[in-house]
Amino acid sequence: EVQLVESGGDLVQAGGSLRLSCGGPGFIVDKFAVAWFRQAPGTEREGVSCITSDGNTYYAESLKGRFTISSDKAKNTVYLQMNSLKPEDTAVYYCAASPAHTSSWYTKLWGSKNIYDYWGQGTQVTVSS
Repeated sequence: EVQLVESGGDLVQAGGSLRLSCGGPGFIVDKFAVAWFRQAPGTEREGVSCITSDGNTYYAESLKGRFTISSDKAKNTVYLQMNSLKPEDTAVYYCAASPAHTSSWYTKLWGSKNIYDYWGQGTQVTVSS
C-alpha cells in the first residue's frame, strides 16, 4: 500500500520561497509519475506540475519559471520548489501518484485528477501580501 505525505507548507510573505516534499511508506519514485495539485477555497483542484518516473516534467503554463519539480531517487521523495510566491498561490497543495506509464502518455493527461491512484492529505501554503 502506498501512502503519500506532503510537508513543507507554511505562511510566507509575497516574494518568498517554499519547498514542498512528497514521500511516504510504499512510495518508490521509479515506479510512479507524481504530480502536485493545489486547491484554494471555492475553487477546483488544479494541476501544478508533474514529473514522470523517467524525469520528464510538466507545468501549468502560468507557473512556468517560478515553480520547479524534482525527485530524489535515493530518498524516494518528490519536491516542488516554489519561488517568487504570490498571494494567489495560497492553497492546499496535494501530491498524487500514478503508476508509471510512458512519459508521452502524461503529456496531455498529467493535469487530470482521475489518472492518479494515490493522494496525500495536503499541506497548506499561505502567501501574505
